[in-house]
Amino acid sequence: MLNEILGGIQDIFGIGMEQDKLAIWQFILRAVIIYITAIALVRLGDKRFMGKNTAFDVILGIILGSVLSRAITGNAPFLATIGAGALLVALHWIFSVITFHFNHLSTFIKGRDRKLVEDGKIIWENMHKSHIGENDLMSAMRSKGQVLDISEVKVAHFERSGDISVIKKEKPPRIIEISVKEGVQ
Repeated sequence: MLNEILGGIQDIFGIGMEQDKLAIWQFILRAVIIYITAIALVRLGDKRFMGKNTAFDVILGIILGSVLSRAITGNAPFLATIGAGALLVALHWIFSVITFHFNHLSTFIKGRDRKLVEDGKIIWENMHKSHIGENDLMSAMRSKGQVLDISEVKVAHFERSGDISVIKKEKPPRIIEISVKEGVQ
């Protein structure tokens, strides 16, 4: 009985069949299953790797998509491919936990941020190390921090995610003198 059920599942998904022997409906069914599996893996593995984060996170997104796509097209064994995708997400999660606890390993895997501006002065050495030109810096400051002049910047960092974060200087308080004319209420 169990063998008949497993055999039926194999026939439905085309498991063990050559790629050129798969019917269009089997490709469609595989795509649906892989899509649902990918959603489950992302939810289990933490969705942060699909956002704009470090290269560590982006690499998983690329590799996971590549691996799972092979199950859809029949270029790789269906269940083994799903297992490989699950393993990749598990490894990403394990490395995330380890890098949370060990800062040196975190820096090695995810990189480090660099201070680009401090008190309105560009730190050219870090700009060169980060391969960021002055035009790129100014563009990021205008779009992220609404800063038009470098002198308005308290600090700007090139983050591990590739973003440039900008913190504006606090403006000194203005003293305003107000006088009321006699007879005015």
